[in-house]
Amino acid sequence: MKNRWNPDLARLPATQTDVGMRVYTSNLLGEEEDLVLHGGGNTSCKGQVADVFGEMVNVLFVKGSGWDLRTIKEAGFPPVNLDYLLQLSELESLSDSEMMRQLRLALLNPTAPTPSVEAILHALIPHKFVDHSHADAVVTISNSPNGEAILAQIYGDDVLILPYIMPGFILARQVLAATRTLDWSSIKGIILMHHGIFSFADDAQESYTTMIDLVNKAEDYLAAHAGEPAIASAQFTAESEDILNLSLLRKQAGELFGGPILARLDASEEAAGFATRDNCGELATRGPLTPDHTIHAKAFAAIFDADPLPGLAQFAQNYRDYFTRYAGAEHQCLDPMPRYGVWRERGMIYLAPNRKRLEIIADITRHTVRAIQQAEAIGGWQALPQADLFAVEYWELEQAKLKSSGSRAAFEGKVAVVTGAASGIGKACVDALLAQGAAVVALDVAEDFAEQMTSADLLALHCDVTSETAIRAALHSAVQTFGGVDVLISNAGVFPPSQSLENMNDAQWQASLDLNLSSHMRLMRACIPFLRNGFDPAVVIVGSKNVPAPGPGAAAYSAAKAGLAQLARVAALELGKDGIRVNTVHPNAVYDTALWTDEILASRAANYGLTVDEYKTANVLGTPVCSADVAAAVLALASQQFACTTGAQLPVDGGNERVI
Repeated sequence: MKNRWNPDLARLPATQTDVGMRVYTSNLLGEEEDLVLHGGGNTSCKGQVADVFGEMVNVLFVKGSGWDLRTIKEAGFPPVNLDYLLQLSELESLSDSEMMRQLRLALLNPTAPTPSVEAILHALIPHKFVDHSHADAVVTISNSPNGEAILAQIYGDDVLILPYIMPGFILARQVLAATRTLDWSSIKGIILMHHGIFSFADDAQESYTTMIDLVNKAEDYLAAHAGEPAIASAQFTAESEDILNLSLLRKQAGELFGGPILARLDASEEAAGFATRDNCGELATRGPLTPDHTIHAKAFAAIFDADPLPGLAQFAQNYRDYFTRYAGAEHQCLDPMPRYGVWRERGMIYLAPNRKRLEIIADITRHTVRAIQQAEAIGGWQALPQADLFAVEYWELEQAKLKSSGSRAAFEGKVAVVTGAASGIGKACVDALLAQGAAVVALDVAEDFAEQMTSADLLALHCDVTSETAIRAALHSAVQTFGGVDVLISNAGVFPPSQSLENMNDAQWQASLDLNLSSHMRLMRACIPFLRNGFDPAVVIVGSKNVPAPGPGAAAYSAAKAGLAQLARVAALELGKDGIRVNTVHPNAVYDTALWTDEILASRAANYGLTVDEYKTANVLGTPVCSADVAAAVLALASQQFACTTGAQLPVDGGNERVI
């Protein structure tokens, strides 16, 4: 574990206050995934502030709910009345819901974020700076049969080791009872079994450095007694059958979840290596690295064989049995969909309602898989009993969040493939889909376009859609990354230079047919098996006004687009039985695309004796048509708003007299 302290950064003006320094060292901790993952861990510092009467109040600045240590700012450390927290710690009992209400009452700023559930525990530690992490190495050792003895051997009297207890008020009471007569200067930290580690000092650098030093000792022990040889690795390349099975698994898992979800196959060397272990299934069902991971990833994994569907059904039954075994009358059963699973001989599968949650589950699983194998090398993987895991997964605070959760975005959990995505209508469709929660696979032949499309919800792939091999490779990557295809927006096309029939160039004619017609057929053909396994599957073809109203000199383009319109109609007839809707939009005069430069616009406008603005609005409605307008129509056709529509052809042209 690297000590990231930088004296130059520590001398910056922003770090010259206690809270500023608290922000700096918290960010240092947050940079280490092996210390904190996705909001895990919390930090605090103590100080004084003047109230409205000018009187000094003892304050705990503690990490607020919803903040991540990696990116936390001063606003993420709400000021809480320290003396009030110490009074709360003396209560014999306090429900966690009531505790959170009291923490809000103790805030000196009522608009500040809710203080961490561990605020009372932080208040009890009589040092200015307190750091708490869920260090992988420490928790890995504690999740072994002799974990407590090993930790005692590593740290001696420098660390107080306490048995696991539920986070919140009862944990604070446990620490209070264990430290009433403690000489705090005699220890450097506290380890909570199966939970994490605390360090503390009156100086921010000292508290941070102590954390790093303590964790390094655990890492050194694992390196000496488990090390890299414990981490299995193997090679696996998914075949077409595996990818199709993944899309079917995603569909069935979404039925358990109650809506569209994403799925990912992790076939990395480490994931595939774990999946080749003889006892990988048994290991993955023993429990997570830390109990708080159950909130994200549930208490155990699913186990999938070559055909993954029986394993999915078995997990759902096991989960319902787990709920029945430990639930009380106050509990509401969560969905029985696994969040991760071992796909034997292949790798790990992650499942989640959206891309952000998918990344969280992937990160948690990767850390857990590594920890399991290291713990096996030092005596065995022994997570907490399921009763304790259930208590965290169904914590009253988490159940309360369920009741307040909002509705999903229109395309959340759905996967959309967009061709011609680098600019114009294609890019507008990508942007609109991302804004409505979709995971988007963007395909284009433009150079460097993938590097320019940086959204985390986006997989941008260089792809020549006239190549069947390139299409299949792109869809393979798309499904391995997101689990399937629900929406296909077939947009790629080109308007060739004007050419009369008499002077038609065969190569230009064929090139137009290849891109403007045949590529759409190949793309649809490759997508159909995945669309059958999709959620509310829909295809939207981007056609052209030239279908109903062609112009002279545009035979190569108009004939291809007319063929495309017929292709879409046939597809609607053939795919309707599978619930796949196929509709077409016919844009016209969309001038904010790469086809229309300022020079071309000026030339065309002058040709008609119009200004550029007049030329742009030369339609029945007298309004300009933009790429975003076409994208809005495309998304509407792909959405549930048009769930009963297929085979339709919709103009997006401001009203064209020749078409009307």
